[in-house]
Amino acid sequence: MQNKNEVMLILEGTYPFNGGGVSTWAHSLCSQVSNVDFSLYTINANFEVASNYVLSEQVKNVIQVPIWSPLEPQELVDYGKKYHKFVSRKEKDDCEAIQQEFIPLFKELLGHIYAPVQEPKAIDQTVFRLWKFFQNHDYKKTMKSWAVWRCFYETTTGIAQNDGHYDVSLYDLTVGMRWIYRFLLPISIPVPKVDVTHLTLSGFPVLPALVLKYKYGTPMVLTEHGVFIRERLIAINTSEYSFFLKNLLIRFSECITKLAYYKADKIVSVNKFNRGWELKYGADLKKIEVVYNGIDETVFVPKEKPAHLKDIPTVVAAARVFELKDIITMIRSCAVVQKVIPNVRYIVYGDAEAVPSYTTACRELITELHLENNFIFAGHHETPSELFCEGDVSILTSISEGFPYTVIESMSCGVPVVATDVGGVGEALDESCGYLCKPKDFEALGNRVIELLQNEELRKKMGENARRKVIQNFTITKFINAYEKIYDSLMQSPVDKTIYLHSNQEEMTMEAS
Repeated sequence: MQNKNEVMLILEGTYPFNGGGVSTWAHSLCSQVSNVDFSLYTINANFEVASNYVLSEQVKNVIQVPIWSPLEPQELVDYGKKYHKFVSRKEKDDCEAIQQEFIPLFKELLGHIYAPVQEPKAIDQTVFRLWKFFQNHDYKKTMKSWAVWRCFYETTTGIAQNDGHYDVSLYDLTVGMRWIYRFLLPISIPVPKVDVTHLTLSGFPVLPALVLKYKYGTPMVLTEHGVFIRERLIAINTSEYSFFLKNLLIRFSECITKLAYYKADKIVSVNKFNRGWELKYGADLKKIEVVYNGIDETVFVPKEKPAHLKDIPTVVAAARVFELKDIITMIRSCAVVQKVIPNVRYIVYGDAEAVPSYTTACRELITELHLENNFIFAGHHETPSELFCEGDVSILTSISEGFPYTVIESMSCGVPVVATDVGGVGEALDESCGYLCKPKDFEALGNRVIELLQNEELRKKMGENARRKVIQNFTITKFINAYEKIYDSLMQSPVDKTIYLHSNQEEMTMEAS
């Protein structure tokens, strides 16, 4: 039997060790795409012991890169290189190489990060040369050297004085350098050869895909879910970081996003909304294709409401409890409904301990609004296809989304949806099968829930329309067929093994190992 081509799916903090929409998407892909096998390259905070999913036979390899572990990844994981080579790099006297070769590259990188106009081609050249340097020199010794620290200090404080005249503390410098150290770490790690790399976000996980592109010309496809840079901007701007750290992280993230779009051979968006952000950050429109997420409509089917909830007006949600899902607004919408329908019950399924401080704020608000009997964090649900059938209505209050499975799963179960109009939600949901509201507008969300809970005929009609729309547009078959065609097209395209370096655009042919 002929071996299939292999796709490396590159993920960050999701599949197969954590749940969520991206993990649902990845599990569907790895379980049902038939024309390739998969390797999973998972960038996690720390080393993970057990998968949350039963992996398909098509998943041949799982590679972990724990970038925030106290130990180096190569001390925890075998990446296929002889350990004595790893040790010998540490024992080399690299002081002169760091000063003469690496410091100019590091200055270039900082220059790209802080440039008024970030040029992805120039960024690519610098990243390529950084990768080449770490083929022969130890990453930790280099990045923790006094010369690199001094370069970072002098460059960033100089920019602060010249551009913004803002204060920079020792804490700022330490955190900022630590971010750069951790985010760039994958560039120093060996990556096994595959036929295609598939990124699940346009962020720092592009680095292992770039390694394979530099080494073998491996084609790269990027699927954009919630738009990495948009969600990063939201998170950074609402954080308590200093101006220095916000500025560094935003510029560094923008730099990497532009590089990811520039190097991707194909950009797949899960909705039309994302294209505006992709084009803004330099993506080529000709590379972009929209492929909606799909679900198995034979599994997510309408069912009777459970007996214990039969007489209770019930609103269900599937959501990890953290800021982007805006559970605070969901709680406030419950208070609006409770004033009119006192026995309403909101049931939220999902990880309630992802961000403990945020969960604490949610619980405090529930107590403050006297909703202890109305708003329930129910934890993990063993059978997602039955989750939505517990409700009369489902709700989503996110401030950012891609194309959420929770919406189309609910629709397939014949349960109308009240949701915020973010990302691709409005491309799935229309006035025939639910309601769209502005983000954070808990009054509007609550009033739409009241309208549906009080009108059984309307709920039934919307539920029927919702299921019909899923069957016509958002099935797993359409989803899988689209990705099989994308993989085929990339594997049949000619491999480009050239890269242009330096300002004179000297052409270099990459050597395959």
